[in-house]
Amino acid sequence: MDDANKFSNSDGNFKPTQKKLIMRKFILWTLAVIITLAAAVYQKMTGPTHEARGKITVAGATYKYDLIRAHGGETDAPISITISDQNVSGVLVFKHYNVDEEWTEIPLKRTGEQLAAELPHQPPAGKLEYYLKLTYDGHILTVPDNEHLVIRFRGAVPAWALLPHILLIFTAMLVSTRAGLEALSRDGKPRNYALWAAGLLFLGGMIFGPIMQKFAFGEFWTGVPFGWDLTDNKTLIAMIGWIIAVIAGFKDRPARLWVAGASLLLMMIFSIPHSMMGSELDYETGEVVSSGIGK
Repeated sequence: MDDANKFSNSDGNFKPTQKKLIMRKFILWTLAVIITLAAAVYQKMTGPTHEARGKITVAGATYKYDLIRAHGGETDAPISITISDQNVSGVLVFKHYNVDEEWTEIPLKRTGEQLAAELPHQPPAGKLEYYLKLTYDGHILTVPDNEHLVIRFRGAVPAWALLPHILLIFTAMLVSTRAGLEALSRDGKPRNYALWAAGLLFLGGMIFGPIMQKFAFGEFWTGVPFGWDLTDNKTLIAMIGWIIAVIAGFKDRPARLWVAGASLLLMMIFSIPHSMMGSELDYETGEVVSSGIGK
């Protein structure tokens, strides 16, 4: 029997059971895409390296600001804010993060409506604490008004390492979610999805992840047993979860619960804001360690 006969009647139309099967797959893949995209967007929009955005009111006018908290490469980090009022001036105030030292001030240079300065380049995983201090009509305004920002520097990561890492991790999340949805059905067959999810996660998280980490922060691995880097450790936990699920799939017992559990575990882990407890340079020892939550 050829494929056409498997999926259609003699008149060429799809059989009702095949229509249901195709529709079921379409619905499950659509749900998997939606869930994965939602988790990816949430992760991107949160975390200590996400841009600090807000609004300030200066001389009766409201302005939006978008200040960076991560910078890659060998250049200084550009910091800028758009203020059209030409009477507003200011300084960029900074110091090394977690170092007992005096604050340094750099004047903000005006170019049109933009006030800008640059934070000095730091070694990979080095961090600076900073804020803006604006002056107008004898008033002083700090931006942000209730906190100091922490920016983390990283080395330049080549595209051949960065792009496969992102693509493989995202695809692993997608296939993992699809496996979990398949496992929810009593007659579901999630084994192949589980194998693909585990393989993609291994390549993206355990191979290209450390390669990217080396370029960015100078260390291949800063998770257990060498440190507490949350990104490394959560990847390791997710990998262990999927290894268990794959092994369970080869046993003579239903593995749907193991697959569903591994899928849920991966989704929960990768919903943790990116770069929390990430790599940080200890300026006293020169070693790269893991930072505290939120920084």
